Amino acid sequence: MTSTHPVPSISRKILPPHWFLSTLLLEIALDRWVPIAELVPRPFNYLGALFVAAGLVITIWGVLLFRSSKTGVVPFSESTSLVMGGPYRFTRNPMYLGMVLVLLGVAVLLGSAPAFFVPPAFAVLITYLFILPEEGHMQRAFGASYLERKRQIRRWL
Repeated sequence: MTSTHPVPSISRKILPPHWFLSTLLLEIALDRWVPIAELVPRPFNYLGALFVAAGLVITIWGVLLFRSSKTGVVPFSESTSLVMGGPYRFTRNPMYLGMVLVLLGVAVLLGSAPAFFVPPAFAVLITYLFILPEEGHMQRAFGASYLERKRQIRRWL
């Protein structure tokens, strides 16, 4: 069984960190210029720092595990091994999950309603531009062992 999700050409040109930074800036702009309602008042908004910290730790941990396994970190680069330790025991995409957590944390820190639209939009964007095509790539590279991993570990959590 092969994936029917081709790699969109934009996925090769604009990588996830660029999408992340763009959506982070969008989140801040929405908070500043479209302050519809405050959902998280001070001092509760400071809890967002916990999400930001958790997201950074998970993302960096995922990158370090890829590098120690000597497999490609850049999307669609050569995959030489299935990384299965650390956060990969709970999610197939800890680097992307970490980025979503950072965006969620920033939304909590900002506290305004429009900022909360950005993390789910980013998750959908990343799923269609990167995760689905990467799953096809991994299935071609690792066959049955990746299919078993997909069966055992969820895409996000």
